Parts: sequence; structure tokens; C-alpha cells
Amino acid sequence: MFGRKKEAPTAQESIDQQAAEVAARQDAALGKGAPTPKRKAQEAARKRPLVPEDRKASKTAERQAIQDQRTKMRKALDTGDEKFLPVRDKGPQKRYARDFVDARFSLGEYLMFGALVFVIISLIVPASGEQMVYVLGGFWVMFLAVFVDVFILSRQLRKKLTAKFGEVERGTVWYGSMRSLQFRKLRLPKPLVKRGQYPS
Repeated sequence: MFGRKKEAPTAQESIDQQAAEVAARQDAALGKGAPTPKRKAQEAARKRPLVPEDRKASKTAERQAIQDQRTKMRKALDTGDEKFLPVRDKGPQKRYARDFVDARFSLGEYLMFGALVFVIISLIVPASGEQMVYVLGGFWVMFLAVFVDVFILSRQLRKKLTAKFGEVERGTVWYGSMRSLQFRKLRLPKPLVKRGQYPS
């Protein structure tokens, strides 16, 4: 009788052997000169303690990371860097809305100044006086003019966004309308276009 034949290797053993041969060839090609670390060694290298050993240093590092993030965000509000802008200001449609509003003259920019003047005058003029009727009427005329201006802006902005992007993201028109009510120099992110320099 002949000797017993060796048992055929299983499919898993064949796969493991092939993977080992491929890894050996890659190591030889790269000139690694060191054996591939075992799985246990790799897992041990990746393990990190759930609670850091030095809590004080960990908290200091965390505070520094938060401070760095805030600094980058403040710079982004000045430069318009999309990467570090707040979520509410991110996206091409928000950028387009900002540029469109900043290129335009809006009555809403001066609404707060008008309200401040109204408060000052109301402190000077007697509430029962005839002049107060004109002051109050003037304030309401200004408020109505701002409302109409914002309405026209929202229609124009929606039309422009639809033509450029196909559809308007939710909240973008409101975002642009609210920006138009802020004084230009106090807007954040800061305007990056001049008056009349409308986006294409």
C-alpha cells in the first residue's frame, strides 16, 4: 500500500497562503526588511485609554483646540473662507445671496438708524403734540418702504438663484433678506463685493 495522501488544503488556508505570499512580495519590492506585525500588535498600537492619564493637560489641549477653531472661524468671517464658516453661512447659494445683497443698495440698512432717531424725537416731542403725529407717520412710511424693498429683493434673489442653481435651497432667500436689514459695514461674513458688483 502506498502512503496516505496529504489532505487538500481548505479554501481559507489557500486564501491565507495567497495573502501571505502577496504581502511577502510587496515587502520584498519595497525593501521593508521587517516582518509584518501581527494583528494583536496592531490592535495594541491603536488602543487609546478612554480616560486620559493627565486630565489637566487633556483639558488644556481641548481648550486650545476650541480656541483655534474660533480663531479660524473669525478669520473666515473676514475672508469668506468656506472651510471654516459657520454652518448657517456655508454653501454656494448662501455665498451668492450674500454677494447679491451686498452689491445692492437696500433701504433696510438704515432701518435701525431710523428707529433710533424716532426714539430720540419721541423723547423730545410731547406725545400729545401735533408734531408727534407727523413723526409717527414718517416712521410708518419708512417701515413700509423697507418692507416693499425687502419684498422686491426676495423676488429678485429667488429668480436669480433658480436661474443659476436650478432650485433654491430652503432658507436661502430669508437669509439674504435678513442680511439686507443689517448695516453693510456690520455684516458678517463681511461683504466681498462692491456696490453694483453683482455676481454672475
